[in-house]
Amino acid sequence: PAAPPRPRGAVPAPSPTLWRTLDARLGWLTGGPLPERFARWDTPATTYYVLQGAVTLLVLVGLVMVLSSSFVESIDDDRASYALAVKQAVFAAAGAVVLAVVSRVPIAWWRPALRLPALAVVGAAALQLLVFTPLGVEVGGNRNWIGVGGFTLQPSELVKLSAVLWCAAVLTHQRRHLHRLLPAVVPVAVGVGPGILLVLAGRDLGTSLVLGLVVAAALFVAGAPLRHLAALAVPVLLAVAALVVADPDRLGRFASFTGGHTDAEGVGWQSLHGLYALASGGLTGVGLGASREKWSWLPEAHNDFIFAIVGEELGLLGALSVLALFAVVAWSCARVVRASDDLFVKVLVGSVMAWVLGQAAINIAVVTGMAPVVGVPLPLISSGGSALLATMAALGLVLACVRSLPGASRALRARPGLVRRSLAV
Repeated sequence: PAAPPRPRGAVPAPSPTLWRTLDARLGWLTGGPLPERFARWDTPATTYYVLQGAVTLLVLVGLVMVLSSSFVESIDDDRASYALAVKQAVFAAAGAVVLAVVSRVPIAWWRPALRLPALAVVGAAALQLLVFTPLGVEVGGNRNWIGVGGFTLQPSELVKLSAVLWCAAVLTHQRRHLHRLLPAVVPVAVGVGPGILLVLAGRDLGTSLVLGLVVAAALFVAGAPLRHLAALAVPVLLAVAALVVADPDRLGRFASFTGGHTDAEGVGWQSLHGLYALASGGLTGVGLGASREKWSWLPEAHNDFIFAIVGEELGLLGALSVLALFAVVAWSCARVVRASDDLFVKVLVGSVMAWVLGQAAINIAVVTGMAPVVGVPLPLISSGGSALLATMAALGLVLACVRSLPGASRALRARPGLVRRSLAV
């Protein structure tokens, strides 16, 4: 039938914009419902097992790449060739236990008023203070580790974890005042600010930037107005610029970045050799274990610049596969944020997402020459026990949040048989 005539003077309905069309058709890419043909998979169980699988694959890739990239340094330090790889495997096993335990703890247990988050931020700050005692260990100009015997701990990783819990608890408690700048920001700053200042006192600007991302994401997910976030961003950026200008090492790295890393024998050495590794990998790489840059050419090949070894040995396809796994983690976290009606869950998952994805973005930007060198490892892949344990604990919290979603218990009880059959295949 013909459409009814439009009344005189009526305004025609606006045509759908490209963004609305894409959001309607591909909204599942940002955590929305899956397409109709996959409707039976659109359950919390899908999010749970997909996130769990992506984290497992990233950890396994990290173990393989740490093994490949660290044996040269281990031999150079008069240790067993597999010393660092074995140590990383032990921490990965411990991290798997931590993730499994944390994911099974009911999410309500993490927010008894503000007691537990308050204890977490105080405990993490106290541990961070220990880096300025004789127990503190300085590496690469950063005093950010505690050493006891042959064991080292990086307290700043626990500061990140405590910041996630504190932001989620405080912003949930202050939900009625989020539209006002000071009542929303001051309680967050009281808990997170001392930790950030202590990390900065140890000259670790990279970790401080990640902590800033955690706070910004928490405020954004909680619903703070964008004008407030913009107002906070201005002094933070000015402070970062002042810290860079005041430190000759940071200023030299920034000058090398803006100058195209032309100082091949000085400050630009590490960045250039990271790019050489990526360039020589080509499409499929030179082969697992066959990297040339790890032979004492590329500093921190098993840690901050491990993504360059991934690109060299596994090529563009391997590097893109790692990026795809991080994209799956982001998609899973976005699904939890969109599916939950609990502000605590939303802020917690959004903060962890900003931590893992933001840190990965900073690391990959540094390795690919898109940012000045900042000492930030690649989550779940770079060598480092404290970072691996803290990150897996944070992702365990996300899995616990998935279990708290409506209908999650029933969906998870119905899926184990299917998961076992899929793993068997």
